[in-house]
Amino acid sequence: MEKKSTPPIPEKLYYKIGEVSQITGVEPYVLRYWESEFKIISPVRTNSKQRLYRKRDLELILEVKKLLYQEKFTIAGAKKRLQELKGLREKQLKLDLPDKKYQEGLLRVKKDLQDLRGLLS
Repeated sequence: MEKKSTPPIPEKLYYKIGEVSQITGVEPYVLRYWESEFKIISPVRTNSKQRLYRKRDLELILEVKKLLYQEKFTIAGAKKRLQELKGLREKQLKLDLPDKKYQEGLLRVKKDLQDLRGLLS
C-alpha cells in the first residue's frame, strides 16, 4: 500500500474547517467528531460559531489521523497514546531547562553587570 504524504501546512494564523479538511484529507464531519472526542483539538469559535483552527490543531489532527488510520489504534487507544506523548514532551522540556546552578550563575553575572553599569554612569 502506497503511503500518501500530506501537503505542507501553509503558514497562517487560522484555518477554516474546509481548509483543514483539504490539508489533512479528513472530512469536516470527522473533524467535528474528533473535536468532541479529543479535547486537545480545540478550534477557536467566532461570533458566528465558525471554527478557526490553529497550526497546532492541524498537527494534532494529523497525529490523530496517523494513530487511527495507519497505526490502527482505537479512539481510546489514541487518546491514551496522545497523553503518553504529551508526558514525554513535558519531560523533555524539563530536561531542556537550565539547572539551578546555571540560573544562579546567570543571576550573579546580571548583578555584576548592573553594578558595573552603575559605576560607569
